[in-house]
Amino acid sequence: MKDKVASLLAQRDPAWAREFEAIIKAYEQAGGKADLLRVPKVASAVISSNHVLAVNLVEGVDIQAEELEQGVRAYITVAPGTRVEYPVHLCFGMVSEEGVQEIISTFDIGAGAEIGFVAHCTFPNAVNLKHIMDAKVHVGPGATMRYTEGHYHGPYGGIEVLPATHAQVDEGGRLEVEFDLVQGRVGRMEINFEVDVAAYGVAELVTKAYGSGDDEIIINEMVRLNGRGARGLTKTRAAVRDRATSAVYTTAEGNAPEAVGHMDCTEIVRDAAVARNVPTVVVRDYRARVTHEAAIGSVGKKELETLMARGLSEEEAVDIIIRGMLR
Repeated sequence: MKDKVASLLAQRDPAWAREFEAIIKAYEQAGGKADLLRVPKVASAVISSNHVLAVNLVEGVDIQAEELEQGVRAYITVAPGTRVEYPVHLCFGMVSEEGVQEIISTFDIGAGAEIGFVAHCTFPNAVNLKHIMDAKVHVGPGATMRYTEGHYHGPYGGIEVLPATHAQVDEGGRLEVEFDLVQGRVGRMEINFEVDVAAYGVAELVTKAYGSGDDEIIINEMVRLNGRGARGLTKTRAAVRDRATSAVYTTAEGNAPEAVGHMDCTEIVRDAAVARNVPTVVVRDYRARVTHEAAIGSVGKKELETLMARGLSEEEAVDIIIRGMLR
């Protein structure tokens, strides 16, 4: 058994110890369980700004991190056939008010492996911050990767979040990704995600976002079903209020026999907010099938009246309904 903790915390450097404690506190605000970052049997990594504060490895999982001028380059590999019992926990963030963090990551999941990741990105004091993520994901034949990423941005809205991902799912592989930004102000978020799916592979992308004030949400998704029997699902839930905007652009391509794709988008709009949804369907093989459904509107009147009858204000009732949809 290869259990190793490679900690760059300094007991050696008190400043890094303070930074670690600050980012762990922010991690908990984002919904993370800090205790899991200290459990030897749970693989994990803690990255604050461009500092790799802690890394813990378990058998079959390797995390190599290189500090850059404004961020970190990370290589995460999972050996073929590995079954990881507990999700890998990742913590990214900055506790400063200003700055840039760029995370360049590569995930390589070996054939037949099965693994989950839980990532929390936290920026509790963001006033003028930019968070850039550039990820490449390879899910090998018959492998499964599940990745959930939750964000917490604090109350100010002074942040740009710019994640871009290109994923390849090999034959019989499975990729499940969920992105949540429902705590704190969004600021400006532009997601770009594209995935190519080989024969009998599966890709499921779920995105949830809640914008207020003058937040801006942009979601661009591309799913290419390239192999026989490939399957793809995109599911988007967005809510905007005040003067916030959301725009969802999703494309699904059925490029092979028996490929099946579906796009599902629901957006709630309140006040002077604006929501858009633009689905695109491309079918290049008559035996493929791609569908979409979209709905944009306000919260249900009956639900609103029921909650207000129990003593909630309209503002509180709307918030509960929206957060219920996002859950």
